[in-house]
Amino acid sequence: MTDYPSLPADLPVPEDDGAATHLPGMKVPHLEFQGTGGATIRLDALGAGRTVVYIYPLTGRPGTDLPDGWDSIPGARGCTPESCGFRDHHQDLLAAGAVSVFGLSSQDTDYQREVVERLHLPFQLLSDPARSLARALDLPTFEAGGRTLYKRLTLIIRGDAVEHVFYPVFPPNEHAGQVLTWLRDNPL
Repeated sequence: MTDYPSLPADLPVPEDDGAATHLPGMKVPHLEFQGTGGATIRLDALGAGRTVVYIYPLTGRPGTDLPDGWDSIPGARGCTPESCGFRDHHQDLLAAGAVSVFGLSSQDTDYQREVVERLHLPFQLLSDPARSLARALDLPTFEAGGRTLYKRLTLIIRGDAVEHVFYPVFPPNEHAGQVLTWLRDNPL
């Protein structure tokens, strides 16, 4: 049984392959995503202020196997600890200037709803099973278990454009704190 909330000590560190350098300043495309709260969310219509969107490959579920070799793929493991970090820092992120926080993956909404309930997330997860955001913004992906998955990255969206990007993200369990530090160091 995999212990999803913990991270192995020997996880491989992802290298910056330059796959996100083009993102700052890009307009967010007009795309709609189903949220775990039941509403459809458009990232280009979130309004003024900063929104944190952390993008992750997939969250594990107790009793469900991860793809073979998951822990050996740089940057793959850690979606549950990352989500828990954003949960634990949620109020601090809002106090530091974020108007909202979302997680986004290619997993379907029903799967994500279970994650929201199990982890007690105070924000919505967005489902992008077609990876339409990856195609629109040329976001980095990887193959595992016969599926194409998002590489882990975080967008700070301000208005309708990408203001800042965190990539690669490591370690994932400390990432929400990194985002919080950036928001505090870069007030509006």
